Amino acid sequence: MALRRLITLFTAIALVASTSVITSPAHAAVATTGFSAVDITGDGGVVLKANVIAPSAAGRHPAVILPSSWGLNDLEYLAQARVLAGRGYVVVSYTPRGWWLSGGEIDTAGPKDMADLSRVVDWTIANTAADPARIGAAGISYGAGISLLGAAFDSRIRAVGVLSGWTDLAYSLYADSTRHRQSAGLLELAAQIVGKPSAELTAMLGKFNGNQDVASVMAWAKVRSAATYLDAINANRPAVLIANGWGDTFFPPNQLVDFYGKLTTPKRLELRPGDHAIAELSGVLGLPNEVWTSLYSWLDEHLATGATRANPIYLKPLNASAEAYPTWSAQTTSTVRHGLGRIRPLDGTGLLGGAVSSGWTKQIPTDEDTVACGGVVLLTNGAAAITGEQPEIWLPFVDRGEAGVWAAERPSTVQRIRGVPKLHLELTGTESRGTVVAYLYDLDAIGNAKLITHAPATWLTGAAGARSVDLKLPAAAYDVPAGHSLTLVVDTVDPLYYDENAAGDSITIGGGSYLDVPIG
Repeated sequence: MALRRLITLFTAIALVASTSVITSPAHAAVATTGFSAVDITGDGGVVLKANVIAPSAAGRHPAVILPSSWGLNDLEYLAQARVLAGRGYVVVSYTPRGWWLSGGEIDTAGPKDMADLSRVVDWTIANTAADPARIGAAGISYGAGISLLGAAFDSRIRAVGVLSGWTDLAYSLYADSTRHRQSAGLLELAAQIVGKPSAELTAMLGKFNGNQDVASVMAWAKVRSAATYLDAINANRPAVLIANGWGDTFFPPNQLVDFYGKLTTPKRLELRPGDHAIAELSGVLGLPNEVWTSLYSWLDEHLATGATRANPIYLKPLNASAEAYPTWSAQTTSTVRHGLGRIRPLDGTGLLGGAVSSGWTKQIPTDEDTVACGGVVLLTNGAAAITGEQPEIWLPFVDRGEAGVWAAERPSTVQRIRGVPKLHLELTGTESRGTVVAYLYDLDAIGNAKLITHAPATWLTGAAGARSVDLKLPAAAYDVPAGHSLTLVVDTVDPLYYDENAAGDSITIGGGSYLDVPIG
């Protein structure tokens, strides 16, 4: 019930904020019609609850459709719908099927949701002053996913805003074959409290939680992934804005980077500090917000004014000023390979750096956690975005009997990490199934370690014994200060994830292991 109260409070705040939202000073607001609640008939006769606001001036106007987020309803966007209408857009916000007062059952951005979005486009053209040639779709999280997927199935959608969305749902659920426990658990809880889960969704969540029939869950997720329909999106050529958080625990950013690289449409990628939907939250509450301001510009560029911005890659590092680049690869000037070295008996730490070496081993248990941690879903990285301080541990508290720790030398200049760090581990003593978790830290002179990025990796097949594990950590932009040490911690348990380790066992990390760090 706590989640229901939180969602109700959030909606109430958005409703109040919509009456006092601050519009962009660079764009004079036009008179609007005010909000109207409407019912829109979706696929199969399902009634979708919606609201509409539009410019009151005569003539045709560009339009934006806003599907609501998972667990929320069409009131979510009242503040931003008012701004957009004041900028000259017809705005239709709607609650997807299966949520709150909309009919039907949750389809999780499946075929029925795609058909519903097209019905909303039909309704918008038929019942408002929307220009059929200038239709956009945007949203946060679930609304972002539906909007991007919809652009593959409906060529009338000419611009898309993907705010904290996904492009590969299978990756989101099983990144590096590791099940994401906390994020999936929150999604399931919201569906049970304010939604009407379909039998299919219930079955898939049961299989996911029970680690059963993974192939069928992956196939279900693939149908709900924009990456599956990349060719159709490229053929339809909608303009696609992708904005996400570096620390998104629901939809880690590497999938978005990969998808962006394969898009041949007009496109823009923005990454900022924060967890899922945190960067755009203040905008939902009616306050000035950088993400929403960027969405205004994107919609204007492709549905209204035609003006364009240079450098479509916008990055706000975790601890540095914002940067812009013409391409994703332009941020990285070199890659430095740091060999993992022999563990020193005195402090239980190895050198991170130098040539890849052999002849050493480090054994760690498979069922023991350490203070090295990815935090709590939404809260940890969300707080970091607000405070500007990354999650921190005191490194001496990492039990060297339960983790491998490697620290680099302390250079006299700043190290600008820009891109996707990659870890290669040579393991022995493994079972046929297992999990490791890697954490990359910025370590100061007195032992304080700030988390830069982290990820788990799981193997599910193969014989017991030796194996190599290659892990792409989530993309990061972080400046390691002069005199600080880039530090790697590897253990086997993190509460964010399900692991596949046997109790009372161990694995051994050995020579030949290394970390590749992208430097800008």
